[in-house]
Amino acid sequence: MFNKKNTGYPEVFGKTNRIVEGTKITGDIATETDFRIDGELTGNFVSTGRLVLGPSGIIIGDVVCNNADIEGKLKGKVKVNELLNVKAKASIEGEVTVGKLAVEPGADFSASCIMSDSSSKLMLSDGKETKQKGK
Repeated sequence: MFNKKNTGYPEVFGKTNRIVEGTKITGDIATETDFRIDGELTGNFVSTGRLVLGPSGIIIGDVVCNNADIEGKLKGKVKVNELLNVKAKASIEGEVTVGKLAVEPGADFSASCIMSDSSSKLMLSDGKETKQKGK
């Protein structure tokens, strides 16, 4: 009726998935969108977007994402390609690999941390990683 063209894939830009407080999920989550967790996740989380772990949110498992704002409790291995923002009420325990890290005073950051310079790495066509030479 409105001649809306069907592209065959959902529009994910600007959309956010959410697990609300009082919800408990056991299993892995993989998404291409931003995701907010105010409930509990026992399992791994992988996203090409941003993860927001609210003050009542709990994750027990491994996390891989581009950006993350953590205000709840996280226990496991964490890999954030760009910025990990740890809020004052957050608690992180485990191993953390980040591009950039911001920790507010009062946060419980009981983790080993590796700062990676992912922005200067290039992936060669044969699948091997190399460092980009400075200009």
